[in-house]
Amino acid sequence: MKPVGPVIATAVQRALLCLAAVALAPSLACADSIFEPVGPVGRGDAIILLDALVIMLAIVVPTIIVTLAFAWWYRASNSRAVYRPDFAYSGRIELIVWSIPTLTIFFLGGVIWIGSHRLDPFEPLPSSAKPLEIDAVAFDWKWLFIYPEQRIASVNRLVVPTGRPLHFRITSASVFNVFFVPRLGSMIYAMNGMVSQLNLEADEPGTYLGLSAQFSGDGFPDMKFDSVAMPADRFEGWAAGARGARLDRAAVGALLKQSRVVAPYTYRGVDASLFDAIASRRLGPGEGPASGRSGAGSQNPMPHGDAS
Repeated sequence: MKPVGPVIATAVQRALLCLAAVALAPSLACADSIFEPVGPVGRGDAIILLDALVIMLAIVVPTIIVTLAFAWWYRASNSRAVYRPDFAYSGRIELIVWSIPTLTIFFLGGVIWIGSHRLDPFEPLPSSAKPLEIDAVAFDWKWLFIYPEQRIASVNRLVVPTGRPLHFRITSASVFNVFFVPRLGSMIYAMNGMVSQLNLEADEPGTYLGLSAQFSGDGFPDMKFDSVAMPADRFEGWAAGARGARLDRAAVGALLKQSRVVAPYTYRGVDASLFDAIASRRLGPGEGPASGRSGAGSQNPMPHGDAS
């Protein structure tokens, strides 16, 4: 027989998740639900949002109740309601009105303070396994994922092993972007001339939506990728079987050209210095819109590597 305590806690957690999903439905319409996390960072983000929701309800719910109670008590037909046009001040009411919001701010501040340190994107995740190194580069309008240890690269498809920490270095070869896989966890900036870091982990096999969460031009709606999590042995097989042309400066030059709806493909043989060259701007920017027209990038161009 299962203990009653954990069952009740699970039921309460599910109820809060449903309530939060309803409250935040507009923000979830264009992405996988952040309330279905598949990793420790995603779970931490969901807990912070739920904690913040519960704390803020301490103001919202009493305010709604008091508003309805006042409207009912001071209705025209209630002869017991006392009309006091000269009322100006009550110390007790002032104490209640100011103490509850103040306590709410303190609680929210504590949740944010603790969560921001616990989920520091630069902080490695606790694990006995060595993190998988992945370099992510945002182009117009596609993503390039470089696996330095495996010496392979993938365009618009992020393949990772389950149960192993992932250490990302992230930059942009073009304009400002934001790297985000909602179900894995925190989003982080991809900025030209700078390197961001992010530590994530996927606990369950599956295919999860990845995207850019920052508008970056006409091709922004198509700047999505599949994040595929698979068991470690399958990942090793995928990495060993990846085929394609060599990822060198000429290949990066082709990637710098604006293109949209690019089908995933892979490269085999990666110049280890490319990511640092892009991040430090030793490689020049792309040529911009074709024929001088905004957003005239090609649709689904022929890949320079092997389609995967």
